[in-house]
Amino acid sequence: MKLLSRMAHSNLYASILALLFTLCAAQSYGASSLPNFADIVEKNAPAIVNIATLQSVSARASGRGNEIEDLLRRLSPEDQLPPDFDDLPSRPRGGVGSGFIISDDGYLITNHHVVTGADQITVTLNDRRVFEATVIGTDELSDVALLKIEAAGLPAVSFGDSEKIRVGEWVLAIGSPFGLEFSAAAGIVSAKGRAVPGNQTNYVSFIQTDVAINQGNSGGPLFNLDGEVIGINSQILSSSGGSNGVSFAIPSSVALNVVEQLRESGTVSRGLLGVLIKDVDFALAEAFRMPRPRGAFVDEVQSGSPAQEAGVQNDDIIIGFNDSEIESSSQLPFYVGQVRPGSTARLTIMRDGAVIQLNVVVGSLPGSGIASANPPVEPPRANTLGLTVSPLSQEAQRVAGIAGVRVDELDEGPATNAGLLSGDVIVELNRLAVPSIEAFGLAVETLPSEGFVPIRIWREGRGTTLVLELE
Repeated sequence: MKLLSRMAHSNLYASILALLFTLCAAQSYGASSLPNFADIVEKNAPAIVNIATLQSVSARASGRGNEIEDLLRRLSPEDQLPPDFDDLPSRPRGGVGSGFIISDDGYLITNHHVVTGADQITVTLNDRRVFEATVIGTDELSDVALLKIEAAGLPAVSFGDSEKIRVGEWVLAIGSPFGLEFSAAAGIVSAKGRAVPGNQTNYVSFIQTDVAINQGNSGGPLFNLDGEVIGINSQILSSSGGSNGVSFAIPSSVALNVVEQLRESGTVSRGLLGVLIKDVDFALAEAFRMPRPRGAFVDEVQSGSPAQEAGVQNDDIIIGFNDSEIESSSQLPFYVGQVRPGSTARLTIMRDGAVIQLNVVVGSLPGSGIASANPPVEPPRANTLGLTVSPLSQEAQRVAGIAGVRVDELDEGPATNAGLLSGDVIVELNRLAVPSIEAFGLAVETLPSEGFVPIRIWREGRGTTLVLELE
């Protein structure tokens, strides 16, 4: 009995030793398998730049302009602003961001939103040399900007294939969060093919990561473990303005396409189908005899559009574009936007329960370029309808190419009585298209002095027609 007890004790001791050995080995293996980013940082840090911008902003156009105006009105006995209030001097407003050098002769990439509107762009290299940068071109829809500094023999990054990156892979970001230059942060790819919530357009299929990205990281590179750039850090999803572990990077495949066009012509052109689309939910899938919900449901085919010419019809469901499957409506604008205008693409469509294919000659979405780096400021225009309107930015245009004017403010009058709201987009007035401020002004001038006239607006992704009563 004692012998058996000793044997059992000996076996237990051996088992504990074996378990400890296994745990130590596993811990040693886990530690050795974790990536070491030091070599990637050392190799690529010289190609990372800090970007500082300055923009002259008038007192009334600054973020506190309305507060100042309201305060002066309350303090003025006559409830009027000082006569020289409009002449208050402008003041500089600064911003910071990141970027990276892509060629030894001084071309570099950053985000469009980092440099848009800037009067002066200063680039600081890793070796502390400082240069003034010139904007070669910017693209608002992809949030990519191409800059140039006058220098030679510069270190440059190398690019990888963003299409090959997999969810769960390690990635590294280098940038200037909060102005802290050349800071590195690591994480993993948490998703691919993301559309950023709240975006009206989706010409970028973002790489989502959990890398700690903060203000100032915008425009910096995202590296894979081979030290290749596979993305450009662009946005974060946060309720506080700080990193919540959900950040979005522009895939290198998208950025390189944009940069190539900007370098060649200073502008970017994209494919256009000319359809209004939405997601296919369970009810739509059942109604249109689909095995499961997928694809982009065609709500409306625009008149004279490439889609109409190709034979696309309302209620069609687009489930494929060339060799790419369309699972959600947000994917279609991205794939179409990557196609050069004038080329032929293949649409796979479900119609009446059958799958058909159509060839479409892709049209052209209005491009953006150098002018968008510092767009002209056009003041809102008032009119007899009791509202002020402003131009609709390119970023707010939808995949169908909807053009119109945005409602900024409303006073008492026909527009308010008809139910218009601030933020509505007016696309037609009295059955006349109003793609610009000028067209809207002409349409207003031709209105009758009294009676009822239709006004078509775009609100929350849908078009509707209201009626103005003029008197």
